[in-house]
Amino acid sequence: MDLNLSGRHALVCGASEGIGRAAAHELALLGADVTVLARRAEALNAVVQALPNDGRQRHGFVVADAADTAGLRDAIAALCADRPVHALVNNTAGPAGGPAHAATEDAFLDTFRRHLLANHALLQTVLPGMRAAGWGRIVNVISTSVYEPIPNLGVSNTIRGAVAGWAKTLSRELAADGITVNNVLPGYTETARLDQILQDRSRATGKSGEEVAAGMRQTVPAGRFARPEEVAAAIAFLCAPAAAYINGVSLAVDGGRMQSI
Repeated sequence: MDLNLSGRHALVCGASEGIGRAAAHELALLGADVTVLARRAEALNAVVQALPNDGRQRHGFVVADAADTAGLRDAIAALCADRPVHALVNNTAGPAGGPAHAATEDAFLDTFRRHLLANHALLQTVLPGMRAAGWGRIVNVISTSVYEPIPNLGVSNTIRGAVAGWAKTLSRELAADGITVNNVLPGYTETARLDQILQDRSRATGKSGEEVAAGMRQTVPAGRFARPEEVAAAIAFLCAPAAAYINGVSLAVDGGRMQSI
């Protein structure tokens, strides 16, 4: 199986922690040059220093905010002027919880900008380099909510679904250029996002955080939460040469929690 990404340049967003950081590590293990992106330079520098490196790999970081679409474009245009991006991992933290009917217009607009519009700005910026290479991988880290909406995550459910529709459309438009577009749908994963969800549900129910966590684990056939590196492994595989004919899919990494086929 060809998993070799030597000579390829991967851009991983939201990589200062959690799934993004783990994905950067896995891609570096496969030989890719990795650029990590987030808002905190100090955290990103620590990620870069910890990435596997065979001595030939060139890792780096870009500081940018997904809410600033123009700034994001400029930062990545400068990166691409230095060297093209061959694999793009779109990964952005989810919005605050709450029911959809109570969400404000600004909550929907802000999340739409941070997710779909930011992803689109990144795509348009890296696409010329992918086309020139005749090779590209776009992986969007979304949520199992695109198949089964998650209670009390109304804004997230809505926008994640929009990103999934955008990705499926792109997968058909770009396949002839040697570019695949896929989604990874993490289940409950041990990240800061899960901590936020546990806190929200604890406040809403009056139960302790551990009681809430235990109840959530009971809904997972595997009986546990995922580790970030387990989700990252799926991301890295979809970026690898071996996944060249996998296109337009939404892959759940959820321990079997979803009940739909």
